[in-house]
Amino acid sequence: MNFGENLETLIRARYPILYVVSPEETRVQELLGQIAERRQKNLYEWSCTTGLLPSGVSIQSQKSKNSPTREPLAALDQVIDQVEPAIFLFKDLHPFLGKSNHAVIRKLKEIALQLKNSFKTIVIVSAILEVPSELEKEITVLNLPLPALEDLSALLDRITEEVRRFRQVRVELSGEERDRLVQAALGLTLGEAENVFARILVRHERLSVSEISEILEEKRQIVRKNGLLEYCEVLESFENVAGLENLKGWLDKRSLAFTAEARRFGLSAPRGVLLIGVQGCGKSLSAKAVATLWQVPLLRFDIGRMFGSFVGSSEENIRRAIQVAESVAPAILWVDEIDKAFAGANSSLSAGDGGTSARVLGTFLTWLSEKAAAVFVVATANDITNLPAELLRKGRLDEIFFVDLPNLRERAEAFAIHLRKRGRDPGNFEVGSLAKESEGFSGAEIEEAVNSALHDAFHEGTDLRSEHVLGAVRQSVPLSKTMAEQLSRLREWAVGRARPASSAD
Repeated sequence: MNFGENLETLIRARYPILYVVSPEETRVQELLGQIAERRQKNLYEWSCTTGLLPSGVSIQSQKSKNSPTREPLAALDQVIDQVEPAIFLFKDLHPFLGKSNHAVIRKLKEIALQLKNSFKTIVIVSAILEVPSELEKEITVLNLPLPALEDLSALLDRITEEVRRFRQVRVELSGEERDRLVQAALGLTLGEAENVFARILVRHERLSVSEISEILEEKRQIVRKNGLLEYCEVLESFENVAGLENLKGWLDKRSLAFTAEARRFGLSAPRGVLLIGVQGCGKSLSAKAVATLWQVPLLRFDIGRMFGSFVGSSEENIRRAIQVAESVAPAILWVDEIDKAFAGANSSLSAGDGGTSARVLGTFLTWLSEKAAAVFVVATANDITNLPAELLRKGRLDEIFFVDLPNLRERAEAFAIHLRKRGRDPGNFEVGSLAKESEGFSGAEIEEAVNSALHDAFHEGTDLRSEHVLGAVRQSVPLSKTMAEQLSRLREWAVGRARPASSAD
């Protein structure tokens, strides 16, 4: 049963007060208009600026009609006086449901008893849920889901049909490209999607799949307004990631898993991946690159932002962050260094914060198990000893990859990438020799060696040569030597527990 059918069922069953949580007033009003027409009921709408009026009255007509009912008590009196079957849509009534508005709360409680024996229903629509304890038994709460693919597809069809009349506007969409454009708009309200499609047409005088970045910009605004997640600008691709062929192949196979064709084939959206391994070997870089590969937003989930100073605020923060991530789905939720975020959540250490860490972890793990939205989680970790066992269970994440130090071939590829980034032709350098000399180096340490060599060459007043890079490598002590015991323990743990991210040397 979809939302509209459920809403109509509750109205037919004479539920007295329904509370729809949604910022999309127009969409709710359209649904109620359709229900009222089918059930032969009148539809009225109320707001604190217009009062109670028949639905569909223009703004110009509203200025002089029914001003006394701007007060909620007066409007509720008219609900009682109405004899004919009707639906009353109250917009943003939540400010009048606070503790100080005892009269409004009491009036609603009295009306609820009368509406159960009538063909009248009150529907409250608001983006904020505010239900006083006195009305918990009388109010039924519904959450209007964001537009589905079918809704956005219908919107795109309508806009496409409208713009075909203008010769200067071109619509360049194949069937697959159209699916990708609609898929990118998932997570937007119908109003937001219509705005961004219109902006694309005004700016580019065309509608094509190459304008997906415009849709992602609209989603960036949604994330910024919330403040709990960080919208990351994605400038990296897997061309700048050396090696990791197994991980790249696994992600590439799932690049189309969010499409309608994949759903028709029977595929479910991928859930996520955990990247465990040595620091500086490309785990965070891979999280950024997969966003480029899949052309979806990348949201950085900073657990530290979740912890508030008030009791219960941390749990509420993580729930709000999850809601924002789901509202812009399909998206990638990047949880960097998850081992540090949840360190000691299941131990006696969590008692020092009153169990807040354990509760936040529990909320996050429950969401991982039950999430239905197309939010792909990329979690990274360096220290497996701090990882909660529940996180490693299959079903929460699809796969665990172990990212080891780069092998000889990958080190050569890393040197070539970083030289190319700095405007140097790798063919002019002895990349093979540099790769052999840098055994035990991570990708980050190879990049730092190239940077250090550039400083040396610039100081000498010459161009960068292989000798400069080789000197920088020989002067560096890689982390694999200073932390040899921890690395050995990490490799032992990964055997049989995680898939290697790189293929054999």
